[in-house]
Order: sequence, then C-alpha cells, then structure tokens
Amino acid sequence: MSFSALVSDRSADRPVTTDVQQLEESSLGDDAVTVRVAWSNLNYKDAIALAGMQIIQKFPLIPGIDFAGTVESSADPRFSAGDTVVATGWDLSQTHHGGFSQLARVPADWLVKLPAAIDARSAMAIGTAGLTAMLSVLEIERHGVKPGDGDVLVTGASGGVGSVAVALLSGLGYRVVASTGKASEANYLKSLGAADIIDRSTLSAEAPPVQAERWAATVDAVGGRTLVNALAQTRYLGIATTCGFVGGRELQGTVLPFILRGVTLAGIDSVRAPAELREQAWRRLAADLDLAKLASTTREISLGDVPAAAAQMLQGNSKGRTLVDVNR
Repeated sequence: MSFSALVSDRSADRPVTTDVQQLEESSLGDDAVTVRVAWSNLNYKDAIALAGMQIIQKFPLIPGIDFAGTVESSADPRFSAGDTVVATGWDLSQTHHGGFSQLARVPADWLVKLPAAIDARSAMAIGTAGLTAMLSVLEIERHGVKPGDGDVLVTGASGGVGSVAVALLSGLGYRVVASTGKASEANYLKSLGAADIIDRSTLSAEAPPVQAERWAATVDAVGGRTLVNALAQTRYLGIATTCGFVGGRELQGTVLPFILRGVTLAGIDSVRAPAELREQAWRRLAADLDLAKLASTTREISLGDVPAAAAQMLQGNSKGRTLVDVNR
C-alpha cells in the first residue's frame, strides 16, 4: 500500500531537500504499531531540521516530531485498532520516520492514548509545544507555587509553548505576564488570558545579577540573556522552568539568585519524558486547557506547504500553532 509523505534527503556536499513523495508501507520498518496519521504540526525543532541543522541524523527520512491519528494495527496488547493516539518526541525526525506522513509505524512505548476530550486535531494543536507547557506547569505546581503567590512570567509568549502556557496558567488562576517582541500580539495574548504584556527587550538587556523580585515562577521558552534576567528577578524560593534556546544556548549569569534567594531552575524535557508523566500531562491538558482558546492560536497547512512555513518560522514570522493536514 502506498501513501504520501514529506521526505527530506541530502547527498554529499549538498543542502537538505524536502518534497512530497509516494512511499510503500514496507519503507516504515517493523515496529509494533501502525498508525493512520490524521494530523501533524510544525514546531521550531521541525523548522531547524528542514533547514539542515543537525536534527535529522540519517537520510532519506520523513521529518515531523509529532503526529496523532488512529491505530491501524498493533502487535502490542496495549493498543488496538481504532485507538486514537498521539506521539511526540522520542527519535521521530532524528533517526526514525516522523509525522509528516499519512502513515507511521513506531514502538508502542512512544504512543499515548488520547483522553476522550481530545481528538487528533486538538492533540496536534497542543503537540510537543503544549505538552512541554503542561510539563512546565506541573513542575511549578510540584514546587508549591500557588496562584496567590505572585505573577508568573511566560517568555516567548506568542510562540507555541508560550501560547499554551499562558492559556493554561491563566485558566488555573495564576496572574500571567507575557513577554513578547511583537507588540502587535498584545490583544492575542490577552485573549489567551495574559494580565499584562512586557516587551522582550526589557529582559534581553545586560543587567545586574540580582534585581528587584517580580516573579513567583517563570515558564521560559527563550533561554540566553532572557532567562538570566528572569532568574535575577525571581522571588525568594521561586522557580523558573526552561525548555528552549531561541535566544541563545549560553547561560551567562551568576549563582547569586540560587544562593541568595534559593531560586530553582528546572529543565523541561518532553522528548524522552516517561510514559506515566506523558499520560498525566495529557489528562491535565484534557481537564485544564480551554480548547476554544487554543482554536484562536492555530492555522492549517498541507504537507506541501511545510517547507515554506518552516522557513517563515525561522524568520520569526509565525505565532501560535501550525497544524499539518497530512491528507491534503
């Protein structure tokens, strides 16, 4: 049986090329579960993969770090034909065929059955970005930060992680301050629940290592100087979670926020998060995320549109979530 997929390839000394191809099911390998994919989505990691930035480690490969759809067949008793499932992270789009495809075959450990309240399209509106946001919120809750403890900062707020984090935290009763470099997105962020908007330039400038206390917690999706300043402004015994580095991989700060204020810095990894944590996160997303809010953050594209949309994302010309209808 043939199916359509976006395939990235590279020959010696040539850039990565990506186009829609017809493949045979035998090309997917022999993992336990075959999924008829309904939706995927475009993440920043996908964008840098398509640009050839060392994400894809073998060629040719179907990119796409997320997908959701229906189990077609399973050799693992945990899944049956007809189950609606989601896969995010793991080795998808690195060494294993990913989600920009009408058909996928993966190990059973990589799949999570979706809660009844979340269909395949909604799951991809959430995707890795939303899962990462939920894992960040869970970490903040485990740290004991409550809605009445003070403002929560979300950096990169108009992006995928930031948008979902703003919606989640505001829905849980936290007062959210959204940081963005796009003044035009203020109304959009307020519609998601942000109580206040600050320009990202206020967090990206050189500043003292310890500053006035402002944040009970931070969800950081930017890294670099932005994270350094967020830490410097975190309240006593507060926490900052971090999951991105679009603003830089270096953390050129000091230990002072940690030893003078007892601040915690928690790294968030959604790629290899264990199954039980993923299942908890998806249950909480079903219960706590207003999907109607999320609808305003999404747009749809076809498989063939993915390369151009990825290039726009790398240029900073995207917001919210970009859904990929793999059957269009």
